[in-house]
This record gives sequence, C-alpha cells and structure tokens, in this order.
Amino acid sequence: MGMTMTQKILAHRAGLGSVEPGELIMTELDLVLGNDITTPVAIEEFEKIGIDRVFDTQKIAIVPDHFTPNKDIKSAEQCRLIREFARGMYIENYFEVGEMGIEHALIPEKGLVVAGDVVIGADSHTCTYGALGAFATGVGSTDMAAGMATGKAWFKVPGAIKFVLKGKKQKWVSGKDIILHIIGMIGVDGALYKSMEYTGEGVSELSMDERFTIANMAIEAGAKNGIFEVDDKTISYMKQHSTKGYEIFKADDDAYYSEIYEIDLGEIRPTVAFPHLPENTRTIDEVGEIFIDQVVIGSCTNGRLEDLRVAASILKGNKVKKGVRTIIFPATQKIYLDALREGLIEIFIEAGAVVSTPTCGPCLGGHMGILAKGERAISTTNRNFVGRMGHKDSEVYLASPAVAAASAITGKISSPEEVL
Repeated sequence: MGMTMTQKILAHRAGLGSVEPGELIMTELDLVLGNDITTPVAIEEFEKIGIDRVFDTQKIAIVPDHFTPNKDIKSAEQCRLIREFARGMYIENYFEVGEMGIEHALIPEKGLVVAGDVVIGADSHTCTYGALGAFATGVGSTDMAAGMATGKAWFKVPGAIKFVLKGKKQKWVSGKDIILHIIGMIGVDGALYKSMEYTGEGVSELSMDERFTIANMAIEAGAKNGIFEVDDKTISYMKQHSTKGYEIFKADDDAYYSEIYEIDLGEIRPTVAFPHLPENTRTIDEVGEIFIDQVVIGSCTNGRLEDLRVAASILKGNKVKKGVRTIIFPATQKIYLDALREGLIEIFIEAGAVVSTPTCGPCLGGHMGILAKGERAISTTNRNFVGRMGHKDSEVYLASPAVAAASAITGKISSPEEVL
C-alpha cells in the first residue's frame, strides 16, 4: 500500500522506507516552536532534563504573541523568563515587540518552514504550515521541552482524508469560507487524529494566504495536520521567503484514505460559523438578522495582507456603524508596514476602525477586545467556543474578512453585496 503526503514526510524524517497509520515512530525535527503562554512551562520541563544547551540554536523559534505587548505583570514576567532563556541558550529565532508577529504568520514569512519539514509547536494552530507542504502539528509544552533538548519527537502515524478541490470560487468566497464549509460538513471531530490532505485542480485557485487559512483550521476538525500539494505558487513563496532547501513529497496513487471528498469551489457561498462551535455553519443567505457589538479582523487565520486588502476594499468610502467596535490586527510587522504603504491603514481609520500592533489578544479573550456579558462579535479568528473572546455569555460568529468588514458597516452580519 502506498503512502500519503504526510506519511511520506514522516517516514523520510524517521529514516524509514515506509510507515503505516497507527505506527509509533520517532522523527527528526526541523523546527520547534513556542509562544509566551506555552514556553514558560516548556522551560521548566527542559530544566528538569538537566542539560545546558538546546539541540540546535537555529531550529527553535520563540514568539511572544498571546499577551503581548504585555497586558499585566504576570505576562511581563512570563516574557522576561522566555527572553532570558532565549538569550542564555543563544536561540536565534526569538521575535518580540518591534520585530514580532502572530507566530503562525511570522514563521512562514521568515522562511523558517519549507516543504518536507517536520515541525512541532506548543500551539494547536501550528498546523498552519501544511500550506507549504510540510508536516506541522501542535504539541504540549512537555513535548516542546523534549524537542528543544533532543531535536526529535514521537508520533503515531495518522490516517488521512483526501479533499479534492475543483472549480472556481464565486466572488467574495475565500479560503475561510472553504474551511468553514468543510468543517460544517464533517464536524469538529470529523478528521480526528487524521491528516487533511488537499489536492485537485482547485488548489491552483487558492492563494498562499488562503492555503494558510485552510491549513490553520485543520485542528478545528480534530485533525493532526492539514497539508497541501506543492505547486508553482508554493515554490514561488518559498523562494521569496527562504534560503532553506526543500523537498516535495507527493502522495502515491494507491495511498489509502479513510474518506475522499470532492469539493466544488463554485458551489460554496460566504459562510458563517454560529456559536459555539466552528461546525455550526450557515451560508450568508441563511444567517438572518444578527446584530453585533464588535468586529475583529486579524489573527493567525486571517491577518495577512490579502485579508486586509479585502477588508479595505469594502470599508473604503464607508463608515463603521456607530456603536460597533471594529478592531483590525495585521498579523506581522511587515504586513502592517505593507498595509501602511498601500494606504490600507488610512482607509481603516477613516472608516472608524482601530488598528493594533500584531497580537493574538482578542482571539483567546486575552486583551485588546474582550467581550462583555451578552455581547456579540463577528471575527475572522478560528474558534468560537463558549467564553472564547470574553464573558461566557457572549457570542462569537466566525467569518471571512469580507463578511466581517461588511458587517462592521451595517451593524449586523451581512454579505459584502449588501454594502457595495
């Protein structure tokens, strides 16, 4: 029996000729990642190992992004701890305020992941890097500690689901709509501990930013990872951002998939996930009248330049409805600067939105946009669990930047077609 893309990468980095689903293997790691929430715990576990150096100072990345710029004394102490650890261990890829970004946008931008890599990160949305044809998955802080010490990790080889994309998207349909459509179809446990593998002619319809969005939300379907076939767009992105060598792994023709879904992109409409699960989806035509208090555009899911351009195209010449707090978070400093140079920031501010430095803050209900009891937000983030963005009696609706921007103007969940 042949192997999937994921299985081939894992076999290669484990030094094995082949692997099968369910097999326990140890692989070499190309990158170990942590943030300001998970790294302090990893440091504590690392110190218990009793060694005085990490396995490779260039293959560890630490990005304080969740509660930064520091929101309180505790978060400041956490960042001080990891800052001193990074300095003491000579970790090269430490990115903080001024050069930072939201980790899952910053890491590809810095060229630290390429096709064929095996990446672990102490954050569940590490699966984002599958957009580049890498195996990337979230782990706990203890696994991060072991990875920093040894450069290796244990995995149970995942099975796989194949998604064959075909057709062309309708106007205003984006990668966010596609992944919400898929999660709505298979459920939040529909890909439990499996690889979501994307192939088909429709992949070429997707920009790299859209692929990052889709791979980012693999975990919201319970998946171990999401991964795209490498094509010319992938190669162009890697050449633009990285000097690392890469290796392309294609699935065998006889690879086994537990399910195969054909997705006609032309049939997908802008999609919204209602509270309190990403699987609770409706098309924009089925939403009804849902008034909102806050709009969030950004995060590791939808804070890239393409997302900001779409939002700006809708907000330009319009005003945010009075009483609706609209907060925009460019995902990295570079994206912020590019948006500034293109005039997007001016559009946002003139429309009545506020623009923040890169941070994960509002996505996890940490800071910079907390919801009060009974408030509703439409957000381009990836989760809408109970209390995710604030009070347990608040509500979060997930949507694309286009729908979020249109909703900011009307004060209720709306299609871009309603305001343009």
